[in-house]
Amino acid sequence: MRLEWLDDILAVADAGSLARAAEIRHVSQSAFTRRLRAIEEALGVPLFDRRRKPVVLLPDIEVQSGEMRALATQLRHLRESLIQRTGTRGLTLACQHAITTTHSPAIVSILTAQGGRPVRVRSDNREECLLRLLSGEADLAVVYAVPEIAPLTLNRSFEQVLLGRERLRPVAAPRLAQGNDLPFIGYPADVFLGQIMARAILPRIPAHRILRRRAETALTLAAHEYARRGIGVAWLPEGMVHRDLDEGRLVPLDQTLPEQEMELWMIRLSERSDDGWAHDWSRLVAALGV
Repeated sequence: MRLEWLDDILAVADAGSLARAAEIRHVSQSAFTRRLRAIEEALGVPLFDRRRKPVVLLPDIEVQSGEMRALATQLRHLRESLIQRTGTRGLTLACQHAITTTHSPAIVSILTAQGGRPVRVRSDNREECLLRLLSGEADLAVVYAVPEIAPLTLNRSFEQVLLGRERLRPVAAPRLAQGNDLPFIGYPADVFLGQIMARAILPRIPAHRILRRRAETALTLAAHEYARRGIGVAWLPEGMVHRDLDEGRLVPLDQTLPEQEMELWMIRLSERSDDGWAHDWSRLVAALGV
């Protein structure tokens, strides 16, 4: 049982509604609902009575809430004990999949320079990156945001720094660059780039252009390779494709298809007892020039 699963379940028990529980866990209600279903699927048992409004724990689960609280406390104590026993604690960086390949190398290089602490990098979708940060599983998260479509809604428990902006660009293999009937590679509706596609890209496709979904993946790395193989047009972060564009393996289609600017944010929990990490954070912000 993962600690963050216990925290999610207990948040529902304590808050009395999904909306309030999602607020406590610092995520949107839709993302929180998806997380709860994923927990139930992983455990193979139902946990919540969705016939009730608001949703509550099932009676058989509710009676075990005391045991779950005790287990959550034990897991936190165990984690703290392991950190103390192993001496210098490493840092964990959580990134969205595309950011792991494009921007994390510079961050890891700074953090590990001159005998710095070891860094573990975890790649996930945006909501999971923020969950890792909130649960203490990650020290730092780097994620995208689009203010009018998929903003970051964080409270004062978080410290965030804008690292810059990056375009989500339509690209394709050269042989697909011509014609108005184009295959494309989509993203699932429940991931960040799927939301951007549905709300910012597809509604702005010119009327004379016909896009046919050829493949779908949640991974930008896979979409990148599909585009290089000529499977379809892919919307990818500029940092991921600039070399392919320079060398002609991919061509840009943003003269005729919409692109989208995204913000790149670096985030940490502001209230931490680890003073050493505060120093690393300051050094990182200074080195990145933000």
